[in-house]
Amino acid sequence: MHTLIPIVVLITVFLLIAVRKIGSVNLRIWQVMLLGAAAVLMTGAITPADALASINLDVIFFLFFMFVIGEALAESGYLYHLSHRLFSRAESVRHLIVLILVGGGLFSALLMNDTLAVIGTPLMLYFARRHGIPPKLLLLTLAFAITTGSVVSPIGNPQNLLIALSGGVPDPFVTFPLYLAVPTAISLLLAYVFLARAFPGEFHTAPLVHREEEIRDPTLATLSRLSLILLVLLIAAKVVAAMLFPAFEVRLTWIAATAAIPVLVGSRRRFEIIRRIDWPTLAFFAGLFVLMASVWQSGFFQPLIEKSSLDLAAVPVILVMGVIVSQFVSNVPFVALALPVLEHLGVSTAGLMALAAGSTIAGNMLILGAASNVIIIQCAEKEGETLTFGEFARIGVPLTIAQTAVYVLFLSLLPA
Repeated sequence: MHTLIPIVVLITVFLLIAVRKIGSVNLRIWQVMLLGAAAVLMTGAITPADALASINLDVIFFLFFMFVIGEALAESGYLYHLSHRLFSRAESVRHLIVLILVGGGLFSALLMNDTLAVIGTPLMLYFARRHGIPPKLLLLTLAFAITTGSVVSPIGNPQNLLIALSGGVPDPFVTFPLYLAVPTAISLLLAYVFLARAFPGEFHTAPLVHREEEIRDPTLATLSRLSLILLVLLIAAKVVAAMLFPAFEVRLTWIAATAAIPVLVGSRRRFEIIRRIDWPTLAFFAGLFVLMASVWQSGFFQPLIEKSSLDLAAVPVILVMGVIVSQFVSNVPFVALALPVLEHLGVSTAGLMALAAGSTIAGNMLILGAASNVIIIQCAEKEGETLTFGEFARIGVPLTIAQTAVYVLFLSLLPA
């Protein structure tokens, strides 16, 4: 009986994540995941000791420190100021879309796509009002930019972080770009092409007039700027160290913790910032680890894997499964469940990169494919704008099919 309980709970959680509603009650993803973790604990499907041991504290603490930096950047107004310095170069809507795709892609690779979703949505709506651009065009551009761009970095999104920390990826800051930078650049170009085809009347060359935003808290802005510089320098140092001294390890959590020191130590608003960070996401991950550990301990999937006729460790299979399954169960739970399966099969590094790419670009297909999409829509609805399921899918489905083909082709040609 205990074998089936985690599977029943897993299916129920996945269904609730997909619909996020019971009757008139709206559920959030983190609430569903915590309920699932509580269910397997209360039924004895996993012991409290095993549940605690299953929680990857590296992931939890890394996210905590990254959220601190992101919140300080947003609250001080420095990130908006920084964004103006980048986007004010846009001479036309066409140029602005290119800068959002490139800038959003690069920043999401550094700050995580969920962080960019929170910070970027008000900025997109500001641009829409300021320049008379359809909000839907800018919201879709932001969504595709931060989802696609985050593929290339081990800290670009939560599922990549899981793969980097739990998948045994050698030198993740070198490996991810080495395998994924080229197809990601092509995929961002594809996003521009599909957006231009969907909004042909908006890609005109009429000049844009920009205005610089004020920094709201100069002291916090200085500290958050220092944190951002530290983060970039430490990541660069880790990349260099990985190439020159492979045995020398600098953990991702240490980088995030060090980068957050200026804000946590130097700011008088440290407790306000800590209160405002995304605590539900941290709770989501804690529940996720517990539920997936109970599922794996149940032994339900191991016989199915051994009897499967598909080569589950093949790059095309991993990529396509990542894209499709993530539509129904969300990409982070899918990766958490897939990692022990692929480890059991002895997957190659290219296979792990296929898992990262497939589970991430799944967010470009449908709204529920990525948490960042939901964040963008929720933030937009606070200001009276939204994206419907159909509006997103009309561009997202063909775009994702094209991007999947690019990643499959590229990763299949690389050595394992």
